Amino acid sequence: MRTDLAASYGEERLPRYTSYPTAPHFSPAIGADTYASWLSELPPGASASLYLHVPFCREMCWYCGCHTQIVRRDELVAAYQQTLRSEITEVAETIGRRIKVEHIHFGGGTPTIMAPEAFAELMAAMRHAFFVLPSAEIAVEIDPRTLTSEMVEAMRLSGVNRASLGVQSFDPVVQRAINRVQSFEQTASVVGMLQRAGVNGINFDLIYGLPHQTVASCMDTVRRSLELGPDRFSVFGYAHVPAFKKHQRMIDEKRLPDGLARHDQACAIANALKEAGYVQIGLDHFARPDDAMAVAFEDRTLRRNFQGYTTDKGEVLLGFGASAIGHLPQGYVQNEVQIGGYAQSIAEGHLATAKGYGLTDDDRLRADIIERIMCEFSADLGDICARHGAEAETMLQSASRLKPLISDGVVKLDGDRLAVANHSRFLVRSVAAAFDAHLDPGKQLHSRAV
Repeated sequence: MRTDLAASYGEERLPRYTSYPTAPHFSPAIGADTYASWLSELPPGASASLYLHVPFCREMCWYCGCHTQIVRRDELVAAYQQTLRSEITEVAETIGRRIKVEHIHFGGGTPTIMAPEAFAELMAAMRHAFFVLPSAEIAVEIDPRTLTSEMVEAMRLSGVNRASLGVQSFDPVVQRAINRVQSFEQTASVVGMLQRAGVNGINFDLIYGLPHQTVASCMDTVRRSLELGPDRFSVFGYAHVPAFKKHQRMIDEKRLPDGLARHDQACAIANALKEAGYVQIGLDHFARPDDAMAVAFEDRTLRRNFQGYTTDKGEVLLGFGASAIGHLPQGYVQNEVQIGGYAQSIAEGHLATAKGYGLTDDDRLRADIIERIMCEFSADLGDICARHGAEAETMLQSASRLKPLISDGVVKLDGDRLAVANHSRFLVRSVAAAFDAHLDPGKQLHSRAV
């Protein structure tokens, strides 16, 4: 990987492209009535994935970029769970039939902050409202510091088969600097509990670019993580946006690594995981060769949604909870971000949609191109454009940001087929951004490209 390219492109703020257009372009013009109409128009054979957002934690991690709040009273969590149940019923009734579900993902916050019986009740409510396939992947994000054996048992009984564990770093200096002290022993204990309960799909989340982080500390975290043998790793660069996430002001900016140091950390982690036998999946995921995600990457069926890379082939993602985002063939919807406003909407008997985006034909074309670039590091522009009734030449002419990338050897263009050079794959977001008609480089809304 070339450090000159990291220096040239690494400081630019770009989306992670878990959607296109991205969430900053959502508008209040798309509200509850639009969402209800879109739900009622879903075709009879449609299947869906469900995302449930639980926006509560016991304490704030200062690096966090999620919609979450600190809660001490379990009554607030219990009330929120009841609101989720009501929203599930409302959405199912609006669809008008028991739609098939292939994936369920609990995100946060800390979803396992719920009482075990409340989690089980929520799963039962989803199975009542939707036809959850026996083969469905049911995944839960977990904070190993607070997971109990009772919650693990509730997960087992509810059919959970994948868990994503926040690790970030095992370096105690880094942990103190981000207010997340979590021992290796805690993490190992949770992995053991999950595996004994039959939750065998284990994902570790790691972060580089944190305060005080070095290549050596990253390598130590990788080494210790490998001892626990997760199936997948998600490796993200820390996005420091204190203007939007005020708790990030607790992080000493002088202790953050610069762009080149972040690049070195990302490369070191990637190389170590590949040497350990993991397949690099797109921008930031790694999986064992026999894992479903690695197979999808090899088969070119990998997809990308708000959870990152996924094997989910569906066109319908139903989001539940405060700030949750959904995706339907017609466009995107997002619930009220504030918990109070979200709960009030549901209590009043209507959907909690606060904003969204209706897709145009051009959006769908560009979304396909960007997804293939993000998932495969390449895109057959002739084929994709033909499927959308467009011309590849016109698309290339409109992508002015592509020219310097070609000149710098980041991108190779063979006719209408575009490919990201192997040594430049860490700049895949920069390549995808060349086809983003909505991108405003002047707004610092996103994380750094490297």
